[in-house]
Amino acid sequence: MSYDFAVIGAGVFGSWTAHCLRRSGASVALLDAYGAANSRASSSGETRIIRMGYGPDDLYTRWSGRSLQLWRDFFGDLGNNGNDLFHRTGVLWLSNDSDQYTRQLWEVLTMEKVCAEKLSSAEIRKRYPQLQMEDVTWGVFEPESGVLMARQAVQAVVRNSVKNGVDHRIVQVLPPKGSGKLDSIHTSGGEIAAGVFIFACGPWLPKLFPFLEQRISPTKQEVFFLGPPSGSDEFRPPKMPVWLHHTHPLLPYALPDIEGRGFKIAFDRHGADFDPDTGHRLVEQQSIGELREYLKKNVPALGNAPIVETRVCQYENTSNGDFLVDKHPDFSNVWLVGGGSGHGFKHGPAMGEYVSGRILRDLPEEPRLSLATKKASRMRAVF
Repeated sequence: MSYDFAVIGAGVFGSWTAHCLRRSGASVALLDAYGAANSRASSSGETRIIRMGYGPDDLYTRWSGRSLQLWRDFFGDLGNNGNDLFHRTGVLWLSNDSDQYTRQLWEVLTMEKVCAEKLSSAEIRKRYPQLQMEDVTWGVFEPESGVLMARQAVQAVVRNSVKNGVDHRIVQVLPPKGSGKLDSIHTSGGEIAAGVFIFACGPWLPKLFPFLEQRISPTKQEVFFLGPPSGSDEFRPPKMPVWLHHTHPLLPYALPDIEGRGFKIAFDRHGADFDPDTGHRLVEQQSIGELREYLKKNVPALGNAPIVETRVCQYENTSNGDFLVDKHPDFSNVWLVGGGSGHGFKHGPAMGEYVSGRILRDLPEEPRLSLATKKASRMRAVF
């Protein structure tokens, strides 16, 4: 059988791209080596933040707003099965007077008419006495933002797509060879033919296309879940929002205790280079020490809290943090989609719309997402 489209990668970018292409009436195959939102995938894990704030970057603010609408519409269409896939916890940016990023974030949210509230340090301490950041002098609160249930949400998109006719297969795809028009790809399950191939396979893109090795760099990212004090609901919504301590050198971000999994915290800095297939997903002892030091000073009630779970995922970083959506330079019918760079999950629906619109309707290109803008040097500019 030949398909109109074959999408390689059933993470958040690939699943939403397949979803949007199928809605056009096209025949679609969705392929993944380990299955949708599997434990090695960048789209796996229990939770992800969805926020509108992106400093001065109005592109990603608009995409976040569009994605939140599409996520909520999709969950609504699922009925009771979608009720718990988004938690409107609010998102709190913690800042100080020297932080230009958060000032610009506030200006963009105001310009884009995003619901947001400016809070003084006194108001933050009153609302959230659990947080004791001495460097914080003000903050921005996004009341409509919150937490997506990542693994469950992606798998729901895939199940819905399969129900509507997408052919989802667990197969390993081998690197394409040659140039010109690609007629089929070799997989562990045999040949698969299609009119257009969309490779949306995150940290596996450089493995399939070695010329991307310097342009997309997977890094090891460590996440911790802490057990709050017994008998306390101080770290659950609504008493605890998502928060980002943007002025701290470690760039900590945290999610409240959702579904009893524990208080989630991580540092938004790039870790060591990481292989998504073979990398050992164990946190380093040094990271635990940094976490303890940070918590004792800034969230003292959790300074000695037990670590109830850890997780190692990966970012697949482009040179500056912008996503990649472009045609392959050697294949006329192959598209490259990826470079989530640690902030991509929330944008899955908008990415699916953009990619399908570029392919089906030749919508205008967003130049920032082109292959030409992806360099070998690592100069992160998107947070």
